[in-house]
Amino acid sequence: MTLSIAVIFAVVVALFFLLVLVWGVGCYNGLVSARARFQNAFAQIDVQLKRRYDLIPNLVETARGYMRHERETLEAVIAARNQASSALQALSSNPADEGNIQRLLQAEQGLGGVMGRLMAVSEAYPELKANQNMMQLTEELTSTENKVSFARQGYNDAVTLYNVARQTFPTVLIVNFLGFQSASLFEVKEAAEREAPKVSFA
Repeated sequence: MTLSIAVIFAVVVALFFLLVLVWGVGCYNGLVSARARFQNAFAQIDVQLKRRYDLIPNLVETARGYMRHERETLEAVIAARNQASSALQALSSNPADEGNIQRLLQAEQGLGGVMGRLMAVSEAYPELKANQNMMQLTEELTSTENKVSFARQGYNDAVTLYNVARQTFPTVLIVNFLGFQSASLFEVKEAAEREAPKVSFA
């Protein structure tokens, strides 16, 4: 009789540990999938921002031929572009890093400001406004800005799902032990930054 109670107890304990193991594996796999989704969503932002950073030097070179007296503005655009590109590169290795996201957002805000200034100054150069290459580049930049906005929304949605999965009971009990850190949203804090830089010569 004592032996059968011991066997039943051992079976119950074994089943309990098996259920805990199955639950832990399920939680872990769910978190891995959610993290992969937001990292993939960040990769879409990365692609679009790199495309924009590649277009900006071409825009500046086109403008340089017409805006010889605006060297300071043109140099400021390139400097801001380089700073944003460096911030993006730092963030690419770990899209969940809040500090690097904030640095990228600040760099993007600075870039948006100098791009806006460049476009405002270019209004005084009718020949530049009529330049076919300049019109094509500004159209591509506008299109890219829209794609960045869509990619940002997709990223924020994926991050929200990941963070909810982290905070849901009982997963919340093991996330820190397993090394799943919270991820930061790619939030646009300033109202002016919510709008894509105006790059149209219409």
